[in-house]
Amino acid sequence: MSQIIITENAQSHFVKLLEQQPEGTSIRVFVVNPGTQNAECGVSYCPQDAVEATDTKIEFSGFSAYVDELSLPFLEDAEIDFVTDKMGSQLTLKAPNAKMRKVSDDAPLMERVEYVIQTQVNPQLAGHGGHISLVEITEDGVAVIQFGGGCNGCSMVDVTLKDGIEKQLLEEFSGELNAVRDMTEHAHGDHSYY
Repeated sequence: MSQIIITENAQSHFVKLLEQQPEGTSIRVFVVNPGTQNAECGVSYCPQDAVEATDTKIEFSGFSAYVDELSLPFLEDAEIDFVTDKMGSQLTLKAPNAKMRKVSDDAPLMERVEYVIQTQVNPQLAGHGGHISLVEITEDGVAVIQFGGGCNGCSMVDVTLKDGIEKQLLEEFSGELNAVRDMTEHAHGDHSYY
């Protein structure tokens, strides 16, 4: 089984598209800016002469998909679907690991927390134009995070932090993390009395 899921709807959509292309054309699935906040999953046509020796070929019914070596680890658990709704039809690409490759269970706590933040927490905050980044994990198991973007200075930050992010991270890393604190809370804490 490949790590990229292309649903049946999307497969038949690709088959139709490829019928209009020169024979031997395949699909290429890739990630632009892999491993960064701006990572985007994309799909394009792949003519025969554009296939690289290092590409991974994934067979689907009626066509093949090629993935370049660099994109491959970031496309783990990616899903390509073709959805039809009132607005028409569109291809949807979900690549939960595009911004950060999957980390192993025995990776350092910092890396595992960072991974959950990038793949689970930040996508939820993105709708509000914000994101968080992990600053450090203290010796007593406190994850110190920093809000950025639209979250900075937002009055809902504390609620978001306590109800959402902290709960999520403490559940995920039960026994390893004891609390989640906002760095700005630390920074303002010392100066707010003057």
